[in-house]
Amino acid sequence: MTTQRQGTLPNAAVEDYLKTIYQHTEWQDEPIPPSVLASKLAVAPASVTGMVKKLAALGLVDHVPYGPLNLTEAGVARAIAVVRRHRLIETWLVRDLGYAWDEVHDEAELLEHSVSDRLLEAINARLGHPTHDPHGDPIPDAAGRAPVSAFVLLDDLGPDRQGIVLRIDDRKPELLRLLAVHNIRPGSAITVHERSEYDLTISTEPSGPRPVMRLSIPDAQRIWVQRPSEAEHH
Repeated sequence: MTTQRQGTLPNAAVEDYLKTIYQHTEWQDEPIPPSVLASKLAVAPASVTGMVKKLAALGLVDHVPYGPLNLTEAGVARAIAVVRRHRLIETWLVRDLGYAWDEVHDEAELLEHSVSDRLLEAINARLGHPTHDPHGDPIPDAAGRAPVSAFVLLDDLGPDRQGIVLRIDDRKPELLRLLAVHNIRPGSAITVHERSEYDLTISTEPSGPRPVMRLSIPDAQRIWVQRPSEAEHH
């Protein structure tokens, strides 16, 4: 028989909500509105309303009706624990089990709710205590610390500016596959050569006559890069 970790709600549902609320503010400061939460979880707004009331009753979420959602201290701690499991599992699947980086998100979504703390720490030790997952997301340590580096979105880099890739959104596998073809991953130096209303022309070299690819603006908004002034000193 499975023992539920906390509260009276199904564990996976609680963790999915808390993780999504937490991740919304991981790289920016605006709290998540209920409508955006519903969209990210692909559920009806009425379902979000009901679940948020239950989470608030459990002391995991602070919420004013129709207002944005904020995690309580207990909610943050529990959300970070889920994020830690998810990112360690993704890293393990890539490093040890031969998964491609575009294949691990959905697998980790399933496994994050069932892996035990003992197994998780064994995975962490086997991997050498990694600090970031394959997509550049920081892996919180056992104390919940996960510092986020200064960044801008690739879309915000002007022409002839260079940045170091920090993070790539892992929820669009086709983008990950495209970037992998051009060997663009966290740590890659990329230069914006031209931009239009619709796309960017980029390369992995600071100069040269043949930029490697075009990225749509929406895809460029899925790539986080180190601030240019900092990248120039690396």
